[in-house]
Amino acid sequence: MRAALDITEVGGAVRIAVRVSPRASQSTIEGVHGGALKVRIAAPPVDGAANDELVRTLAKVLRVPRSSIRIVSGERARSKVVEIAGMTAQIFRGRVEPE
Repeated sequence: MRAALDITEVGGAVRIAVRVSPRASQSTIEGVHGGALKVRIAAPPVDGAANDELVRTLAKVLRVPRSSIRIVSGERARSKVVEIAGMTAQIFRGRVEPE
């Protein structure tokens, strides 16, 4: 995952590209696809439910409060840019990559 996922550090936060697949059987991080973190979301893309579930899933995996995660662009698209406050690229990789 190190070489493929582009992580940008911006003022005490990291920004990553995320590719969302809604209506999955469960919400999980699948790995990297095309330079973006691929996340399967159990919620449908209706009334912001998929975005809410994306934030919940990332917060759980990264062990940060939901308020630290913000969708910077792509709120209505499958491809998004997400910012996680109070995190470095090294910490992000350590929490997302398998042991």
